[in-house]
Amino acid sequence: MNSNAFIKWIFPKRVWNISTEKKELFLTFDDGPIPEVTPWVLETLRNHKAKATFFCIGDNIRKHPELFKQIIAEGHAIGNHTFHHSNGWKSSTKSYIKDVKRCQEVIKSKYTESNLFRPPYGKCTSAQAKAILEQNQEIIMWSIISKDYKAGLSKEQCYQRIKSQAQPGSIVVFHDSLKAETNMKFALEKTLETYKDYEFKKIEL
Repeated sequence: MNSNAFIKWIFPKRVWNISTEKKELFLTFDDGPIPEVTPWVLETLRNHKAKATFFCIGDNIRKHPELFKQIIAEGHAIGNHTFHHSNGWKSSTKSYIKDVKRCQEVIKSKYTESNLFRPPYGKCTSAQAKAILEQNQEIIMWSIISKDYKAGLSKEQCYQRIKSQAQPGSIVVFHDSLKAETNMKFALEKTLETYKDYEFKKIEL
């Protein structure tokens, strides 16, 4: 059993990929929305007739409500990424769930619902995960993380991480953040071009 399969075996209630035999990929974007990057992502997806899932930070939704509403209006899915981008391994269960709920309240205040949650850094404890699942939230992990945020990784290396691992049903992580901007833009464009015979879909569970 390889390391990825082992992690999935340990955490079977978390979603790591979407079961499908069709040529479908599921692009996801963490940490937005922000006006410096998210509009470019939306335009690029629109140009390729692609849908995606945006795991939004609650405080960014609060600061940029019109941009959040644009994501919804363009037919993409929304997910909860906590209010303050909280690290579950460095937070008590009580404070972490409070941050998750605060993000959920902001999402709901913008007249939409979401049952999708992604832990920032991919880190939450078993107790935190249990509490989230009990709120009828699906914990969405990933098949491929582009590492577009990583300073020591070139934009080509980010793209190659996707190209070497992508298969039908893969969930791919990008970030619509300033830190990831350069690598993300290159890797996203290349992914959309390389897999133009695939359908890029939002996550619906």
